[in-house]
Amino acid sequence: MVSFLQVDGARIVDSDGKEVILRGAGLGGWMTMENFITGYPGCEFQIRAALAEVVGDKKATFFFDKFLEHFFAEPDAAFFKSLGLNCIRIAINYRHFEDDMNPCVLKPEGFKHLDRAIAACAKHGIYTILDMHTAPGGQNGGWHSDHGSHIASFWIHKDFQDRLIWLWTEVAKHYKDEKWIAGYNPMNEPADSRHMGLVDFYDRVYAAIQSVDPNHMLFLDGNTFASDFTGFPDDAAARWPNAAYAIHDYSLYGFPRSPEAYARTDEQRRRMRRSYEKKREWLDRRGLCVWNGEWGPVYARKEYDGEATEETNERRYMVLNDQLEMYREDRLSWSIWLYKDIGFQGMVYVSRETAYMRLFKDFLHKKYRLAIDAWGADDRFVRHVYEPLVNLIKEDVPNEGDQRLYPYPIWTLERRVEVLARNILVSEFMVKEWAKHFRGMDEPELEKIAESFKFENCMGREGLNKVLRAHAPQINTA
Repeated sequence: MVSFLQVDGARIVDSDGKEVILRGAGLGGWMTMENFITGYPGCEFQIRAALAEVVGDKKATFFFDKFLEHFFAEPDAAFFKSLGLNCIRIAINYRHFEDDMNPCVLKPEGFKHLDRAIAACAKHGIYTILDMHTAPGGQNGGWHSDHGSHIASFWIHKDFQDRLIWLWTEVAKHYKDEKWIAGYNPMNEPADSRHMGLVDFYDRVYAAIQSVDPNHMLFLDGNTFASDFTGFPDDAAARWPNAAYAIHDYSLYGFPRSPEAYARTDEQRRRMRRSYEKKREWLDRRGLCVWNGEWGPVYARKEYDGEATEETNERRYMVLNDQLEMYREDRLSWSIWLYKDIGFQGMVYVSRETAYMRLFKDFLHKKYRLAIDAWGADDRFVRHVYEPLVNLIKEDVPNEGDQRLYPYPIWTLERRVEVLARNILVSEFMVKEWAKHFRGMDEPELEKIAESFKFENCMGREGLNKVLRAHAPQINTA
């Protein structure tokens, strides 16, 4: 019999006090769409508006509703369970529940697809974690907070904060009796330059959720993209009972910009472990419960990486396995990023033979060449364009301290130029081009495009799933 999960010291347990180790994946690109996951440029709000301009509001609404219907359904949950995994972290966008021009008014269709996904997971014995991946105004400067700016305005406008408190109250009220929900992740990857703004928000959202739902645990991300807890209060355990703390443990060895190919040397393993331990050491000193909410390599693709694809991916699977070995030793709960995409990181990915992938084949190559997506970008074709701008700043702002703007060190000077010049500026000029691919389509044609994301039309990344399957049986062993 399933029961509400709760935090007991550094462990997650069920109502009988038995430890439950949550191991699974993030359902990203669904109720929060992301450009590298589904192949569009820029932010979700931009492509939704652009598609409406091309095909009209009614057809655009139809397409995105069918996309949500087909992207995650019961066959996806059944496959996920077949790997032996037990938890899906669902990334959600606040825009599904309220409109910026009609704030704090719940949309009647807001819970439609989320209810369906939670029920499908529950049917197959899979816990879910509800992750607010976007916040009004943006809780960080990333594309995935869907606000189109590098300024995290959530932290400087009380109205944005009040709206998210209201929304979490509504979400908790709606799901207060659902035992297959492991808990709530109130904010993905906050980036609060003052640090205390995040603590104040956690105080408020904790109290708001508790007022309507005292049953579910919370998963609280560290500041600066879930990497920094030094601004958290020393009395965190007493201040926020029944809370776990989320790190995001991406290893540089799993990405194109790795300083060297991963070969499992002692030094590489030491660096990997040290990076992981640094993220959780503040929590460990206080005996708090740690959850790894995101992690995982990205993978090479033959159409872009050619003959190097297989060797590159075998090295990435080694990174994956070695991270899992560390987590197993610590009995760590984790959620790999991610479940489904168009072929860069997902456990399953959309077949190249589907209508969507055929339609956007040339456009996706162009996106890759221009490196307009932030995640795992290979900038070899355009690096020479942006280097003069970086050098200009370095020459005219020679003080290194002045170059280190928050969220440094996550964002270096080079990274900030990439965000503003490539990921925001250049990508904006490609949004209309993406939408024009749908010109003249009727509803049956639009649904065929959306059906590309159905589980039956996806391929499994066998190397990744083999590693996950091998580690899944360790879930609840003593």
